[in-house]
Amino acid sequence: MGEEQINNPLHGVSLAQIVDSLVVYYGWDQLGKRIKIKCFTNDPSVKSSLKFLRKTPWARKKVEDLYITAQKSVWKR
Repeated sequence: MGEEQINNPLHGVSLAQIVDSLVVYYGWDQLGKRIKIKCFTNDPSVKSSLKFLRKTPWARKKVEDLYITAQKSVWKR
């Protein structure tokens, strides 16, 4: 199982950490423009976003993909 996780950029990162990082980096406004879901655009909060993302696999995938992209392009510099 250890080998499977070596190349997984999300290993050891919680959904809350992902959302927090994206909010710090992009802000709610930009995050809502990049991923058009109401929990990012209408009265956004980490708590409401986590609740929605845990129930909605397609939205969670978009958030995780944006995190991976941002991590590779900006945070690794």
